[in-house]
Amino acid sequence: MEVKVTLRNPLDKNDLLDYYIIPDEHQLANDWLASLKEILSSNLRLQKEFCFLGFPNSHRTLEFLCDELNQTITLINNYDFTQHGLEPYVIEEWFHPNVVRFPDSYPMEDWTLGDTRTPGTEKLGLKLKQGVMNQLHNHFEILEGTVEKPSPYGQVSPPEVRRAIGDLNHLCHEMESLILSQRKARVNPEWVRPSQITTFDNRKRYELTDDHRTGFLKNKYDRQFGHVYMHWTQIGKTLLEVFRDERAPDLDDATCEAITHLRYYSGEFDIEWAKDVTRENKWHADEQLVFENWLLKHGYDPNDPKLSLGYLHLGHVDLERSFGTTDMFEIWQKLGNHLDIASIEVDGVKNNFS
Repeated sequence: MEVKVTLRNPLDKNDLLDYYIIPDEHQLANDWLASLKEILSSNLRLQKEFCFLGFPNSHRTLEFLCDELNQTITLINNYDFTQHGLEPYVIEEWFHPNVVRFPDSYPMEDWTLGDTRTPGTEKLGLKLKQGVMNQLHNHFEILEGTVEKPSPYGQVSPPEVRRAIGDLNHLCHEMESLILSQRKARVNPEWVRPSQITTFDNRKRYELTDDHRTGFLKNKYDRQFGHVYMHWTQIGKTLLEVFRDERAPDLDDATCEAITHLRYYSGEFDIEWAKDVTRENKWHADEQLVFENWLLKHGYDPNDPKLSLGYLHLGHVDLERSFGTTDMFEIWQKLGNHLDIASIEVDGVKNNFS
């Protein structure tokens, strides 16, 4: 059994491109396929506006995303939460490309890879303003809550406001990914990090089994070009995100309460369209060693599958059959012109997406 995904050029809907996913032979991959077939047969809405991340030349420009975000914030701000007995919630930030990243203030010839030989001398051109994005995501966390503890704001919101709350998260990550990819395209093109996030409205989630969780131990945090991974189906920070974002902090009760370990799977999936990051990369291996020591320091077992430490591998794209090449840059060029999912088909079950 295989998964056929048909992409199209968003500017020319007759320009189509097919690629094929070959699933792994294990129980989680089988259960994922069954769940994906259920999604397709139920005709659920594909969240296609947030599918493709990290493609530097996306038609969804940073200016476009900032405008979308400002409209989303206006919708949330205009909703009267007090009618439900809640305090008003107002997002005061306004977004523009110069708000979320440093301007391109350095000529290209002045940029050099790893321009940090002297601490503090890294050039800031096109660099993400992480603090701004963290604040944006914090608004989403407050309004949405977690699976275990949903926010009352999200629970009382009508459908259009609930979607806007979700869009805070989607747009935040899409903007971060675009900013990082455009900077990487300038300073180190082979490390641009494009990916595909394939998610659906109102999809069902199922409890991960102990057998499913063995995939964390087999794959850990490796990511490979053209490979397919289970989409993270819940809200909350992982241990690795806390470790990276807060620079290996000492954990307190509040931080621990915000950490979530993956409990569910669904028919959703992610595809890594970027260069491999595996333990064969020394910097990745070194970071993982520091991360594991940090876990041990705080009483976590790095080999405990219930901690969801890693990515669950589901399969891989048949690159040669799909693109006629395995060259990463050629595939990026083809994908970059087709950043719109037209249809997905599994075992005769197909859904077209307008």
